[in-house]
Amino acid sequence: MSTARHNLRVDGARLWSTLMETAAFGGTPAGGINRLTLSLEDGQVRDWFRNACEAAGLTVGTDELGTQFALRPGRDMSRRPIATGSHLDTQPTGGRFDGILGTLAGLEMVRTLNDAGIETEAPILLVNWTNEEGSRYAPATMASAAHVGTFTVADILARADADGISVAEALARLGIVATEPTGSRAIGAFVELHIEQGPILEAEQKTIGVVEGGQGIIWFDGTVTGFESHAGTTPMPRRRDALTGLAEVALAVERIAHAHGPSAVATMGEAVIGAPSRNVIPGRVRFTLDVRDPHAATLDAIDTDLRAALAEIAARRNLAITLDAVWRQEPVPFDPRLVALVERGAESLGLPHRRMVSGASHDACNLALRVPTAMIFVPCKDGISHNESESATQADCTAGADLLLQTVLTLASSPAAP
Repeated sequence: MSTARHNLRVDGARLWSTLMETAAFGGTPAGGINRLTLSLEDGQVRDWFRNACEAAGLTVGTDELGTQFALRPGRDMSRRPIATGSHLDTQPTGGRFDGILGTLAGLEMVRTLNDAGIETEAPILLVNWTNEEGSRYAPATMASAAHVGTFTVADILARADADGISVAEALARLGIVATEPTGSRAIGAFVELHIEQGPILEAEQKTIGVVEGGQGIIWFDGTVTGFESHAGTTPMPRRRDALTGLAEVALAVERIAHAHGPSAVATMGEAVIGAPSRNVIPGRVRFTLDVRDPHAATLDAIDTDLRAALAEIAARRNLAITLDAVWRQEPVPFDPRLVALVERGAESLGLPHRRMVSGASHDACNLALRVPTAMIFVPCKDGISHNESESATQADCTAGADLLLQTVLTLASSPAAP
């Protein structure tokens, strides 16, 4: 790569401006974003993104699940493009950087190349994946999973949210029309920039996390079923209380995760009483469970231990407890050559860095099943994410975007396919 290209840097102020501008779509009074996938607010930011990409000279296509693909031509259009991007949907109380940084840094990268008049050998592809978060529809990262063939399009389109609205219906409500089949867009390599969503980089005063891979995840849906009865007339020994049973389940989950530490984590993020009433003993409670670890064998062991613990609780309390695995993502390593390229880029830019494994799931984890993939992390304040107080500095966002630019530019300028 020429010296001029090596010295190329993004416009950090322009990147920051786009981050703040798009935060208005679904912005909350507390400074966060509520932009659930395929909501009205998501439709608004998608329109903004399409217009911004087209203004930058990109050709934008949309697949059957609403994922947006924006292509910048290269000299050799027979080559598979070097792709980057992330997502624009958020949690109900999400922040301004989770996913959004990676998508808008890709846009800033394209704008920087345009400003410098640089044409790459391979095309560059900017992607906004549908429903990375998984907060409205399960599973998370569903569009990238369908892109690599883990799920069928028909399966994902039929998934419904809590109000019974399917993905197909949500797409139709926004007027999103596919221009290409899901999975048809070729990708030569994928590099994703993201905030760390954890405290390590900030604690160690590192600017860059060189991500070696993502840990495995299992999502469970569960129910505790007892018997509804009068709160005042049912003696304590005769109760079949689903909620107190759930309390034991929650403590068992915590105990088992600790037992498989230090890397294992488990979270009961939802619990809903069926037909709640203050003077009725709960007869049914639905819950969700999120279990993660970098090792598949540990995930298997946790699954076994959970089922044994729940069976014991059910028998002792005269309850019925079910636990159904609704999604599993195996631990995935990223491409060693691309990981090394990111690391060399951080060194050449003088950015303090360390290697690490991602604790969160990302679209990159699905892409890694089919194409060479790498990720770049930058710090977020106090490691907080999935929260309206999520924050990152302009300097760190700019540094991550600079590294993304150098990594993608190296791959796309190479005379040989990645």
